[in-house]
Amino acid sequence: MLVLLPPSETKRSGGEAVPLDWSSLAFPGLTTARRSLARALVRLSQNSDAAMVALKLGRTQSAEIERNRSLLTSVTLPAVDRYTGVLYDALDASSLTGQERAFAASHVAVHSALFGPIGALDAIPAYRISHDSRLPDLVLKRHWSLPVATVLRDESGLVLDLRSEAYVALGAAPTRAESVFLRVVTDVNGGTRALNHFNKKSKGEFVRALMQSGVNFQSTQELIDWAASAHIILRPGAPGELELVVDASGPAPDFTIFWP
Repeated sequence: MLVLLPPSETKRSGGEAVPLDWSSLAFPGLTTARRSLARALVRLSQNSDAAMVALKLGRTQSAEIERNRSLLTSVTLPAVDRYTGVLYDALDASSLTGQERAFAASHVAVHSALFGPIGALDAIPAYRISHDSRLPDLVLKRHWSLPVATVLRDESGLVLDLRSEAYVALGAAPTRAESVFLRVVTDVNGGTRALNHFNKKSKGEFVRALMQSGVNFQSTQELIDWAASAHIILRPGAPGELELVVDASGPAPDFTIFWP
């Protein structure tokens, strides 16, 4: 099983005094693409004004440019500890046990705009680049879509895609029976409505539950059966999709999965 997560714009500072080690990152077939993009980002960041425009930053975010300038030599943290925000707060990776974190290392990947998919415990520096950033002479979709799709195609077993559609465009998951996109929805007035911002909290809680289960699911049916036993409503949706149903009846943003 491989669970694909989106990254976050916000990232925790600090880390271990060990710089980025390209050879330690998951999906080594992406190393060449990673290194060329990192060089381009560092080069762009030497010109603060150009970087501000390319990365769509405001004047109060100049520290992000400095992060990019030093990303090849700065301290690192495991990816699931580096990213912050709604999804990663709900996942709360720092409170997982050693065994649960080891399971995440084997079965969870985060799709970074800079590194492509990386393992949950891959050590990375803080950086700033997004799926819609525009670097000189480098289009992210063109740069990533084929290499990422190629390495994901080689994944066996269940692929569960929790990325946003913007990151799916940077490299599609394989098209086969046991590769599914997870959509967070709520049932309202007899119909189904997809959720936007508040889906992140439910995705984080869901992945945390998966890591705590410690089960390497091989099929969507196995996953659906487990979800039912855990009081999580998970059901088939459109072709190639699963729906994670959450309760949107309470005051926002308290969107919670149906489990005790």
